Amino acid sequence: MKLSVIIVNFNVKHFLEQCLISVDKALKGIDGEIIVVDNNSVDGSCRMILEKFPAVKLIKNDTNTGFSKANNQGIQQAKGEYILLLNPDTLVEQDCFTKCLAFMDKNPKAGALGVKMIDGKGDFLPESKRGLPTPWVAFCKIFGLTKIFPHSKKFARYYLGHLPEESVNEVEILAGAFMFLRQSTLEKTGLLDETFFMYGEDIDLSYRITLQGFKNYYFPKTTIVHYKGESTKKGSLNYVKMFYKAMLIFSKKHFSNRQTGLFNFTINLAIYIRALLSATNRVFTAVFLPLLDALFIFLGFYILIPLWETFQFEAGHFPPEFLQLMVPIYAAIWLICNTLLGAYSKPISLKKLVQGILAGSLGIMLTYSFLDESWRFSRALILLGSTWAFISLPLVRFLLNKSANPAFKLKGYKPKKILLMATPDEATRIETLLQGSNTRFELTGFISPNEELPGSEYLGKYSQIREIVQVHKPDELIFSGKDVSSGEIIDYMLDLNKEAVHFKIAPPESLAIIGSHSPKFSGELLQIEANPLSGKFNQLLKRWLDLKVAILLLLLYPVLFWTFTNPKGLRDNCRAVLSGQKTWIGFANPPESDFHLPKIKPGILTPSSPQEKSLSAAKKLEKDRLYAKNYRLLTDLEFIFRNWKNLGQ
Repeated sequence: MKLSVIIVNFNVKHFLEQCLISVDKALKGIDGEIIVVDNNSVDGSCRMILEKFPAVKLIKNDTNTGFSKANNQGIQQAKGEYILLLNPDTLVEQDCFTKCLAFMDKNPKAGALGVKMIDGKGDFLPESKRGLPTPWVAFCKIFGLTKIFPHSKKFARYYLGHLPEESVNEVEILAGAFMFLRQSTLEKTGLLDETFFMYGEDIDLSYRITLQGFKNYYFPKTTIVHYKGESTKKGSLNYVKMFYKAMLIFSKKHFSNRQTGLFNFTINLAIYIRALLSATNRVFTAVFLPLLDALFIFLGFYILIPLWETFQFEAGHFPPEFLQLMVPIYAAIWLICNTLLGAYSKPISLKKLVQGILAGSLGIMLTYSFLDESWRFSRALILLGSTWAFISLPLVRFLLNKSANPAFKLKGYKPKKILLMATPDEATRIETLLQGSNTRFELTGFISPNEELPGSEYLGKYSQIREIVQVHKPDELIFSGKDVSSGEIIDYMLDLNKEAVHFKIAPPESLAIIGSHSPKFSGELLQIEANPLSGKFNQLLKRWLDLKVAILLLLLYPVLFWTFTNPKGLRDNCRAVLSGQKTWIGFANPPESDFHLPKIKPGILTPSSPQEKSLSAAKKLEKDRLYAKNYRLLTDLEFIFRNWKNLGQ
């Protein structure tokens, strides 16, 4: 056997599904195997593999054994001349393995290679090529010199910034997200060191390969997408601690005592600095908006008091205690109400803010009525202050929303403009996913993945994608994984990564859409929001709707009978629904045929409309599952009105 692909999975089912689809295509024409080692996932990953990828060899662990040990389990069962250690949150090109095998076969001294990696926005990931993290290299990385001098051979050695991104080069360290290894090399170096639970094992193995006289290569002739850190957020303090702890293990294992002491001091100092920065950032993020609100409320009264005095009284009418004592109390009441009603939760909701301001205003007026006469300064100023708060606080949020900081993004401020590159069938499926995810979006149009333009909603062909993006300026471009190959998707991402557009991929026959907006954050997963029909409340809701519709149809039958294809059948169906023998919307497949489907009565209509009789059983089952996973009362009503004439069938 030529190649064994080993993937360690932990609770990233939808990313793994997309990865396996791309790996399966890349293995075409290669004598190879796929081994997935699952570290006790609870998200249905194993069930998904058994259902959709029966040829994959699955190793199920009862506990999370860690990345190194799980990979070693896969390596010990691998039969390939070459072994690829691959992260589940990746997407490979169709010719990726063919190119890697050809390079390794031509270079017998190559012990391992890594490829060019890009993030979900198409930007180059610098960890595609790395240098050995000696104390000096680690110091430059930890304290920002690498970032300040990104192309310096001296200061940016951690990412080998002096080496071109597009040139094949010998490197010291490869990334664990994609390590293409020679089996014979592993026999000499030994397997991954299981002392490393997560992170650092790739550095250790890469270094041991060079110690055995082999070479590691950076090979950018093929590119993969790596969504990064889906199991652990890259920016979190937990990640920092885990990564630096792995660096300490590596230092103790490979460096002298003197070097290790210096390395340990540098690493521990970095951990404390990052912890302090992380804590400071959390506190700042938590108090920034409330403090800003308090400042604007105080500023408003500071301006309004003298204006109201000039208009109604004379200067100095209100004592200093009003501004110094009562206004802070008013501000505190508004802030407390905003907090209780979720106005400071992320993402920011203007609706909750308005509710908080309204509740605070009512609370202030109520408090005012119980105060001693000497402390009742002015109802008019309270009303003016409330008006100021209603205007200024939302305005502050609108301005903050313009910043690049995701902490200040407004919830549902405006719908996302979305372009789909898909054939009509897949476009309909993806649109259904978007609707089920409760994401606010505006479908700008479709791009044909081939030379045909199936309808007027298609803005152009794949060859016009750059012009379409530049003209329509979408927020997101979603590719159909069924219609557009992984290699083409990667090419489009590289070509358009300077445009202000985000990319997502909808794998075929999947209930998720996958993407990433920044290399600093893990992959983003957009999926149908679960509101299962199996829930008792939804079952009662569905039964209530069935009864109401049946009664209404019987009452209106003398007037509307002529609008139905089979009026007599309608009366029979109404009686069957009232007696509980049928439901208006049921499944195309009987619930017993699939354990995902809850048990409900046979349906007069199904999620697959009568016009879709030619749909395959698999497509009908997919529609049944979508309906069962995200039940909505309005969806039933929509099905009923859309298929009104067929209610008597």
